[in-house]
Amino acid sequence: MSASVPAAPDLPQRTSEETGRESRHTLVLAVVLSAVLLVSMDNSILNVALKTLAEPAPVGLGADHGQLQWAVDSYTLTYAALLLGSGLLGDRVGHRRPLLAGIALFGVASALSAWATTPEQLIALRALMGAAGALIMPATLAVVSAVFPGERRTRALGVWTAVVGVAVALGPIIGGALLERFWWGSVFLVNVPVVLVTLVAMFFVVPDTRGPAAAPARRTDLPGIALSGLGLLGVVYGVIRAGELNDWTDRQAVLPLAAGLALLVAFVLWERRVPRPALDVRYFRERGFAAAATSLGVLYFTLVGGTFVITFYLQSVRGYGPLATGVCVLPLAASLIIFAPRVQRLVTRFGVRAVCTGGLAVMAAGLLGLATVDRSTPVWVFEAYLFVFGAGTAHVHPPSTGAIVAALPAAESGAASAVNNTFRQVGASLGAAVLGSVLNAAYRSRIGPAVDGLGPEREGRANGSVAGTLQVARDLAADGRGARAHLVARAAHDGFAQAMRITWVTAAAVVLVTTVVVCAVLPGPADDA
Repeated sequence: MSASVPAAPDLPQRTSEETGRESRHTLVLAVVLSAVLLVSMDNSILNVALKTLAEPAPVGLGADHGQLQWAVDSYTLTYAALLLGSGLLGDRVGHRRPLLAGIALFGVASALSAWATTPEQLIALRALMGAAGALIMPATLAVVSAVFPGERRTRALGVWTAVVGVAVALGPIIGGALLERFWWGSVFLVNVPVVLVTLVAMFFVVPDTRGPAAAPARRTDLPGIALSGLGLLGVVYGVIRAGELNDWTDRQAVLPLAAGLALLVAFVLWERRVPRPALDVRYFRERGFAAAATSLGVLYFTLVGGTFVITFYLQSVRGYGPLATGVCVLPLAASLIIFAPRVQRLVTRFGVRAVCTGGLAVMAAGLLGLATVDRSTPVWVFEAYLFVFGAGTAHVHPPSTGAIVAALPAAESGAASAVNNTFRQVGASLGAAVLGSVLNAAYRSRIGPAVDGLGPEREGRANGSVAGTLQVARDLAADGRGARAHLVARAAHDGFAQAMRITWVTAAAVVLVTTVVVCAVLPGPADDA
């Protein structure tokens, strides 16, 4: 008698409806990520064109160092100042409409930026692009959170955070490739066809999502939104003015700084007392929420501020073209692509605190390595330090974003998205402002003796940026003053290398302090149990 073979257990079969739903969700994610890539990449794509913008017309716009900083900061500043209001608007009217409006405005502002004729025009249009980005980014994260259920939401959020980080690193590469063949405006004009395709796809694919009916009644705190936005404007403006003036005690810097800080304090006090706050600041009492938000802000402080420094080092000190500069940033993007998708496994095994703390420590190690780089350092050494820094960011970004989103109720997806993006963009804006100011102040103090006596016009250009100093050296050589030109050029290279070293050490110190704080404050697995 033959032995009976046990029947195979029935396995759950996915219905055609479930398969179709997953396919639609994947399509929604792809379309949303195209907007994320576009907006996040624009945070860094301009950096590779900064040296060109510093050149006199018709090659560039003749922008000085302060104007170049504002071209970067005006985007991130308006972005950060409007994020909270945008996220709350999405909770009230649905996230699809702000998303479509933001994409359309982003395309128009990009097209106009490509044809700017003065630094002031470019700064104003970049601010408009930032306002458009503020409508887009909270909506993308809110849509992902609403569309994907359970475990699939965790994976989708991981992909979202990875794309945000990779986009920042890809910006210089794409911008460099464009500048090798076209004029500087191409880094903006390239957005237009992408916007058109994304806009059509979103109209047909992305569903409308919003909080429950109770949410709109809660989102009416206009004074709180105004206080937060104006406070951020004041703080960042004061930091930039301090760098431009090379004097942190000048009233033009101190007054806006003090006013901005006072407004932010008033925002916190108001939110604690108003019956229906725009942002319930009690969430910041949660150790995980506050520590995750801080680590995310510091990550973008160093990532965006560091990209600003790297561009000038590669182009002005090492003499690389725009494309070569973009390629040199590739290790940063590669490390994010390699490590970010795998971070969730580490979080599951070791916890958010261990992964974030380790990532911050690796970031600091990469920054300290970059502080040893000068003009004669082999480029592969620079690439290795950049890869280490990128590996650290890949282990901080996903768990920090996940912790912020998980801390707020699902009904407040717009607010959670706004908090996440606000800390990213505040960090990015302050990174470009603070690290740019440190770099500028250190450079001016070292270049001064070499350019003294050249006349007010040339001294002003030389003190404006390393690109301006090297242009002055070329002018002196053309005038037959070769010895003085050599002296000025050498002072520019040596002075920038020293200023860059101070800037990297400053960034590393900020990251190390954050590492200690996060390790002490962020709950560990035992706390969560």
